[in-house]
Amino acid sequence: MPTSRISPDPARAIPALFREFGPRTYALALRLTGSAAEAEDVVQETFMQAFRRWETFERRADPGTWLYAIAARMAKRRFRRRKDGSTKRSVMRSFSELSPMHDKGSIDLAIDRRNPADPVMRAEARDVVRDAILELPPMYRVPLVMKDILEMPLEECAEALGLRLETVKTRIHRARMALRQELNRGLRKRPAPKPEYDRQLCYDLLQAKLAAMDEGRGFPIGRDVMCERCRLVFAELDLGQNACAELDDSMPAAVRKRLEKAIREAARD
Repeated sequence: MPTSRISPDPARAIPALFREFGPRTYALALRLTGSAAEAEDVVQETFMQAFRRWETFERRADPGTWLYAIAARMAKRRFRRRKDGSTKRSVMRSFSELSPMHDKGSIDLAIDRRNPADPVMRAEARDVVRDAILELPPMYRVPLVMKDILEMPLEECAEALGLRLETVKTRIHRARMALRQELNRGLRKRPAPKPEYDRQLCYDLLQAKLAAMDEGRGFPIGRDVMCERCRLVFAELDLGQNACAELDDSMPAAVRKRLEKAIREAARD
């Protein structure tokens, strides 16, 4: 929505912004919290906060990015409250620990861009990814959800989170590698082929693949350059990203109606 079309009156602007950005805000909240009830609460809190702090919205800013930033903060508050009542702490493994170099098995799928996995495996992958996202520490979970589920540009992710672009890239790359590792554990496998190149070349190819995923473009390196092990690892990364995109995060009609009513009533008060 162009900022020129946004009413300066929050009583009119916030309901309009909910109609446009509410569903994606719900998708963000659902993947961050893992709970439909909590996602509904986060969305309501987000738009109520936007209403109360309307004067802080800079009209040259993107309204969606502004709202997603508020939603991420609201979700993080819930993470902190959960931690207060639990001794469990999620820890992110280092990039080297997440590296596929020592994998003994590879996911048993056809390396075919037109059909990277059969429907049953794709459904299994969605289940694994849905659970694995919730196991990521919040500092990695939030940028991954913004990038690979909401499909926000990296620059908007960085702006929404108030982080440097390179920091966001690093966190998303580690999160993707963690999802790939969980897929490798959770889906049927076959023995992994041995690397045909030295470790540094495989590492460089992996970095190039992650950068291509960031930009939403095809991998620039020809398949004839890659060894079979690299092709399998990259197919696993694609399977994880596709599973993120295929998660059903649509806002139920009943939830939408409840939230619309609550936002309209708050705007009238």
